[in-house]
Amino acid sequence: MSGSVKTMGVLTLGALVAVTGYTVALGSNGWLWFGWVVLGLATLGMAATQDG
Repeated sequence: MSGSVKTMGVLTLGALVAVTGYTVALGSNGWLWFGWVVLGLATLGMAATQDG
């Protein structure tokens, strides 16, 4: 796995923690969860297209 994919993975996990914290503190926001899903799919796509 390349450094950029690892960075995206860390960013995705950090965003999950942030969105979960926001949901617990202020209530659910569908757009935040939608954004997190898009980020997760982009991370998975990057991981799937890496050589080797």
